[in-house]
This record gives sequence, structure tokens and C-alpha cells, in this order.
Amino acid sequence: MSSWPAIAAANNAEWCDAVCRTHGINAERDGHAWSSPTRTPPLYPDAVTLVADASASELLARIDASPGCSVKDSFASLDLTGYGFRVLFEAQWIVRSPSEMRAASARTRWTIVRDVETFRAWEDAWRGPDGPAGVLRADLLRMKTVTLLAEQMDDRIVGGAVLNHGAKAVGISNFFSEDSTISGSWQGCLALANAVSPGATLVGYESGDALDVARRHDFKVVGPLRVWLRDGGGAAAHANTGRLLRA
Repeated sequence: MSSWPAIAAANNAEWCDAVCRTHGINAERDGHAWSSPTRTPPLYPDAVTLVADASASELLARIDASPGCSVKDSFASLDLTGYGFRVLFEAQWIVRSPSEMRAASARTRWTIVRDVETFRAWEDAWRGPDGPAGVLRADLLRMKTVTLLAEQMDDRIVGGAVLNHGAKAVGISNFFSEDSTISGSWQGCLALANAVSPGATLVGYESGDALDVARRHDFKVVGPLRVWLRDGGGAAAHANTGRLLRA
């Protein structure tokens, strides 16, 4: 399983890149990291490391490292405290084999988001009442590597997720659900993900209670990551809060 953190990190970087492209941001990628020379949208990192031995100084030289900057340390191997950063949160990369699949609950209906009107309802449910608007844009619907999934109940979107289709795995991120239905929501989400990409391995990351739920649905923990944030710029510098990086 030692290669899975690198595969998951690379897939996550591809998803971050897709979001940035919808904002007209052209990021850079090499064998060490994905990075944006200009500030990324709220909730998304300015850099994602792709190897465990990435150089902190070289990485920060590639991005806007002013207050509000965030770095996804994909192997929990960097120490950015000397550069004015603090650990915003820690999480675990997770991997799910395609061999396990449980029956989905019939309480709700999971579908693919295909049109702008449905996307707007999905995005509104995803960000909730306090999240920044316009982070995820309808341009994502035109990307062949991206599939948005929605959970509907009584003509209402009550959950959702994003699939990012990579060469070695399918990333699953931005999962959200009403608390009362989260276990059933995972089952329905995974059933649709399996139908969209049969035989694919799913990768992503979670922490806390969400990690416990993912593990109950057959995800395996394969390695740690950290998200670093440079404080001091106020809310306007970058809307990085505890909800940062649902990416």
C-alpha cells in the first residue's frame, strides 16, 4: 500500500488544478509538487506536495506565500513553522478497493449532476449558509475527468460528492450529507461511484468522525497528511477556515 499516498496526492492535485482552471488560474506541476503562482480560490490550497522529500523553501518560492497561504503537505513531512505557518488540520489518505459494495438505501436517490440548474442547487447545498459562493463553478460540468454526484430527497439535494477520474484511481472528495442520513448517503454515493467507474479504486482523505464513517464503509487508511496555513492576513487574505480543503 506504500504507493497509495502518492497516487492519492497526485489525484487530489489534479482536482485542485481543475477547480483553479475554472477560475482562469494556470497552475504548475512537476515531479515534486503542484503549485499556483497566484492565490487559489477559497478552500483550496496554493500547493500540494507530490513527494515526501519536497523542499519547503523551493515550494514556497513557487507560490504567493503571504498571509492566507495554504499548503497541503501530502506526506506530513514538511515543517513550515519557521516560515510563519501553523498546522490547520491533519487527516488521513484513504483507499477503497472496488471489490466491496453494499446495497444502497432506497430512502434517497443518487444521480449525476448534468445541467446548470441542478448544479446551482448542488453548489448551494455543498457550501451551506456560511461557505463562500462561486468556489465550484458550472464549468466543471464540461470536464471529462470530473463527475458531480447528487443525493436527492423530495426534490431537494441533501448530499453530494465529486469524482475526479485519474489514470490510477478515482478521487472522491467534497462529500456532504445531512447528518441524519450520512451512513446511508455513503452507501448510495459509493454505489453510484461504482456504476460510473466500475472496477476503479477510490482515493480521498478524511479526518475525525468523517474518517470513522469512511472506514466503516471499507476505506483503508494509507498515510497521513497535513494542511499548513500562514496566519496574519485576516479573512480577506484567503477564506481558509476549519472547512478548508474539502477538496
